[in-house]
Amino acid sequence: MCQGEMKKAISASRRTDLVAFFTRWLAAAIRQEKARVHSPSGHSFIADLSPRTVHTFVLWSKDYSHLLENHHGLRDGLKKYDQVYFHFTVTGLGGSFIERGVPEPDTALSQLEGLIAIAGTPRRISVRLDPVVHWEEEGLAKTNFHFIEKLAGKAHSLGITDIRTSFAQWYGKAVKRAEKQNFRFLDPSPEDKREVARQLAQVARVHGLALYACSQNFLGEVPGIRPSACIDGKLLQELHPNREPLSQIKDKSQRQECLCTESVDIGSYTQICPHACLYCYANPRV
Repeated sequence: MCQGEMKKAISASRRTDLVAFFTRWLAAAIRQEKARVHSPSGHSFIADLSPRTVHTFVLWSKDYSHLLENHHGLRDGLKKYDQVYFHFTVTGLGGSFIERGVPEPDTALSQLEGLIAIAGTPRRISVRLDPVVHWEEEGLAKTNFHFIEKLAGKAHSLGITDIRTSFAQWYGKAVKRAEKQNFRFLDPSPEDKREVARQLAQVARVHGLALYACSQNFLGEVPGIRPSACIDGKLLQELHPNREPLSQIKDKSQRQECLCTESVDIGSYTQICPHACLYCYANPRV
């Protein structure tokens, strides 16, 4: 890195669950301080993971057990970085036919204390009820949004301040997957979603949590909900132990409604996630 050049955020990863299923690969990349990344555009590049170039390592997962157990030295490897930030998705659907490969909710929530120990502060953890799913089963309409009560209560008890959410978006590949599995998903109207969002916001407010909507700006119309920058350069700069600067420019590689700031994502859609979530936008296997 040239003198005066700003360090960067590393994202691992929006595209697949590297922590849960590609622990060996991720640990080796951290040990070697570089990763070959196959981007969605089809080209590949080498990402520099040396601590002198990395401001914050942002991890995304539905299961941090391998990290907590230090599989392949992953936990030890992360100690070289100044800051690690965690996105932890717990939808309440783990172990069900909708998220077959995901830990059951209580098992997942039990990992939070260990993550706080690694992060150094609960402010470096955001829990995610993401997505909220609606479906029909045996003639009854069902949803997971009520899980907000348990998730928010647990987060508050541990000092976590941020919770993120969005509604399932049924892209073509997810629709085909649902049809193959005879899953009768429901897609509520925008007004119905806003009503659910109002209830989510009320629960978050009771527990003293800031609720953010991920890439669904229409939810910003609901009092108590803020548009999300899941990778937030301003926040990560504030939380950094040395307050080192980080880019606050919008990441142009993300969706238009995504407010994330610039980062380098080191995951690949070729690293196929076995969580098998029916609504998944990323998994290329239908």
